[in-house]
Amino acid sequence: MGGTMMRPEAVQFVRKALGLEGSTALEVMPLSKRGSDRVFFRVSWSPNGSVIVIDYDPKRRENCYYASITHFLEGISVPVPHALGHDPSNHLMVTEDLGETDLWSLRGSQREIRDGLYRQTLSAMQRFHSFPEKEFPTERVLLMEPFDGQLYKWERDYFRDHFVEAVCHIRLDLPFSGALETELSQLADRLMAGPRCLVHRDLQSQNVMIRGGKPVFIDFQGMRFGSPFYDLGSFLCDPYVELTDEERIGYLSAYYGLSDWGYDWDAFRGLFWGASAQRLMQALGAYGFLGLSKGLTAFLEYIPAGLENLESAAGHTTGLPHLRELLGRCRAVWTERMGHPKGVIS
Repeated sequence: MGGTMMRPEAVQFVRKALGLEGSTALEVMPLSKRGSDRVFFRVSWSPNGSVIVIDYDPKRRENCYYASITHFLEGISVPVPHALGHDPSNHLMVTEDLGETDLWSLRGSQREIRDGLYRQTLSAMQRFHSFPEKEFPTERVLLMEPFDGQLYKWERDYFRDHFVEAVCHIRLDLPFSGALETELSQLADRLMAGPRCLVHRDLQSQNVMIRGGKPVFIDFQGMRFGSPFYDLGSFLCDPYVELTDEERIGYLSAYYGLSDWGYDWDAFRGLFWGASAQRLMQALGAYGFLGLSKGLTAFLEYIPAGLENLESAAGHTTGLPHLRELLGRCRAVWTERMGHPKGVIS
């Protein structure tokens, strides 16, 4: 996979995909590193042309699915970046350049602007959530395995290994660990018993670009079938953006009006908070893993917000007492470390 320099194969592929002459001067700028084993470049040329080049690691299987999922989503009118070329042998992809503005960058905008973008995003989300599973073209569009008991268990183990133990240095004794596992397994069962649809899997504000005042989804290579509440929790309890619970419930209500999942409002809201807790455990595990194991220390900055949102989500449910107790312990450790003269992470 490429580093800060774009591979010669990539330069050749860009010229071929776009029909550019060899004499056309290209300006290549590496973009900020993300946590998906992919490297991104903006390639520009005169007078005003530019594209995004994705150099992906094929060992991470979901990266190989991005191109076909892009074509599928575009075909059902879900806003995604237009694919201009794909070279699977060299694991390269060229897409349109959506610019620099994402939903996260507008978090400080006027309430009316942000409110409109959130509602548009929820409406666009509902387009793929409502796509009938029986009509999905499995013969030409590959997805990762659906959410099941094994994946939900992987997420909660990821949380315990990379956040509870690695970040908070908390080792759980066997009785408590067993009781926690029981209640989190029951949470997974509740989510699996609910409706199943296409989910983005990482639907947070930095994965919603804004082009011409409208949202466009990116980073959907992990798309699979699962609970719609997982995407709703990802989006509305996103640690990167500060929303009040009142705002979250307002947006959730807007989505509820678009959908017909067969739940009354109280049951719908309860599943939302449960799925939010599940998603936030995964997010905190990811911050610990990426920040400590991968050296992407910027992710550590979002731990306080992620922990606060997880405490809020767990507090809105009645079936997670051991998780709430554990989060209190994590909060105490984190608060103590924030005041430690040697820094945040030891």
